[in-house]
Amino acid sequence: MITLIRFSLILTLALLVALVSSVASAEAPIGAQAVDEAWRKAIIANDLDAVMSNYSKDAVMWLPDAPVAKGREAIHKSYAGLLTANIVTGATFANTHYQTSGNLSVGWGDFTLTLSPKAGGSPVSLSGRFSVIAKKEGRKWVYVVDHASAHPAGPAAR
Repeated sequence: MITLIRFSLILTLALLVALVSSVASAEAPIGAQAVDEAWRKAIIANDLDAVMSNYSKDAVMWLPDAPVAKGREAIHKSYAGLLTANIVTGATFANTHYQTSGNLSVGWGDFTLTLSPKAGGSPVSLSGRFSVIAKKEGRKWVYVVDHASAHPAGPAAR
């Protein structure tokens, strides 16, 4: 009788763990959203290696007022310049939308990046819109396209 009770308790516990695990994984971001969150954490940590781990080896990145960066080496150079001159103190996304199908995912929305120049001076806030394409490489989602642009100028005053 005690063995049956013990077995029932173990089975109930196992089912609860499985249920909690499936609910937690259902809420975890996937695709481009997962890469955006990993990138945000890495850039706020000012961790160049962690930032770069979010890019495919053949990724392409377009940033405002910068030439296209093709491949990890060029993307690394872009971020190295940014992080050498600044400390990233904030990174947020707003109005985001994500769609994932199979091993491809897209995302778009608005971003704000706050930088404190290492040379001194007031913090700088950059904002604009972004669009990304991510793909699944093995078990990890990574950017293959990362495009950021400034918000368009408002209508001219009359």
